[in-house]
Amino acid sequence: MTMNLRWYLGGLLLLFAAYVALEYNRPKPIDWTPTLVNKDRIPYGTYVLYDQLPRLLGTDSVATSRLPIYNQLSGLSLETSEAMAEARQRTVVEDNSTERTTEPDSAANSDATSATDSTATVAAAEPSETADPATDEETNSSSATEADAESVTAEASDSTTVAEDEEGEDDEEEGDWETEALLRTRPNYLFVNTSFTATSADLPLLLRYAALGRNVFIVAENFGEAGQKLLDTLGLDVRRVRLATRRGPRGLPVPDSVTIRFTNPALAGPRYRLPGTDADLRFEADSAHPHPAYGPARSLAADAQGRPVLVRCAYGQGFVYLCTLPIAFTNQFVLRPATSQFAATALSYLPARAAWWDEYQKQGRLGNQSLLRLVTSHEALNTAWYLLIIGGLLFVLVEARRRQRIIPTIKPLPNTTLLFTRTVASLYRQGRSHGPIAEKKIGLFLDYLRNRFQEPSPEFGDEAFRERLSQKSGVARPRVDELLRLVNFARTAPQLNDQQLLQLSKALSDFRREVSR
Repeated sequence: MTMNLRWYLGGLLLLFAAYVALEYNRPKPIDWTPTLVNKDRIPYGTYVLYDQLPRLLGTDSVATSRLPIYNQLSGLSLETSEAMAEARQRTVVEDNSTERTTEPDSAANSDATSATDSTATVAAAEPSETADPATDEETNSSSATEADAESVTAEASDSTTVAEDEEGEDDEEEGDWETEALLRTRPNYLFVNTSFTATSADLPLLLRYAALGRNVFIVAENFGEAGQKLLDTLGLDVRRVRLATRRGPRGLPVPDSVTIRFTNPALAGPRYRLPGTDADLRFEADSAHPHPAYGPARSLAADAQGRPVLVRCAYGQGFVYLCTLPIAFTNQFVLRPATSQFAATALSYLPARAAWWDEYQKQGRLGNQSLLRLVTSHEALNTAWYLLIIGGLLFVLVEARRRQRIIPTIKPLPNTTLLFTRTVASLYRQGRSHGPIAEKKIGLFLDYLRNRFQEPSPEFGDEAFRERLSQKSGVARPRVDELLRLVNFARTAPQLNDQQLLQLSKALSDFRREVSR
């Protein structure tokens, strides 16, 4: 390795070390992702709020929930609830297949059966959607009366009604143990998310939990299908309002800030200004559901035009609080003096008791994480992981392409000099032309003398030449005289036989062998 190359490699290594040190000591860029996770200390995390939650709620019992709503309220494990859901689905499929294979005896029986099915469905659905015990008893009794009336009409209807009564009893038993599980829990249930999601089993149980005198606090910008069902039940709707715009940093129009205040006269003093981009959702009464079961929602906080952003809905003996400003609960606005009291004031409506903070809708259930969660949680490791995958794919593609291309093996040309010599010699031997062979051998011998002993024109009959050749070659003088005699004979003889040619060839070979020693 040359000295210049070593200098170049050393310079590259120093540059690489300097780059690594610079990247390691470079300040981490601010992450503006609205995660709302209670462990994130980024601007749009909720670490500060969750840390101050015991003081704000007046309790020392604040637990993080990493379970679905149904499992958190019922106390069932995830494995048990999944097994129950699978069993219910299998039962529904079997019932549908049985109904398809059974043919009704008459149109009257078909109508009676459909009426019974609808009655049983209403009886099974209302206990989960309603929290009033008296209403549940009236519904169950009415469904039982209608089932008895239909059982008298036909035997087929009778068997169907018996099965539905048994199913109703199972649902009633299931509702009983669910109610007992709900009565054993009293914490406030808090949801601070960008989107509120719930399954078909979560929402009825959450409403029953509120109806038993509990409090549910939901903060979200996006209410999905389940959230829309919740809003319909509470007689509310969410709409996006048009805000005044101003010129942004690059000359583009951006929504102006929004002023929020609490409607309670004792709390109406402070005004909280929030960015309009994240505070343009308002509650309004739902025209399709104008009369909720427990009265209209009460506005607790509204904008300057009086459009509510925080409402309290009575449901049974409890309350459901809804807010469309999750940004006000993030670290940035909880730590900002001008807006720090909004989240504290909103949470002050909750009673002083234990609380559940939901993290399932943001982080998923505990333990259901990827094996690469450590890699994906760090930007540098995540980038290195993807580069490794891309490099591996490129290596596989390029290597596979190279292996698929077959390189032909080219055999080297054989050395045919000896074969050619043997062929020419065989031609001379077949023609019995020993004279030309002797002449060629003598010609090679003369060339050997010229190149080896610097004798350009030797005179074989000269005594001085013979003595000089003997001394240069180291061969005895009699042997030299005999060799030169054979050479002269071959040059002057009109014809040579086999014996004479072999004798000449052997003498020349022996001379060269002795000279080479």
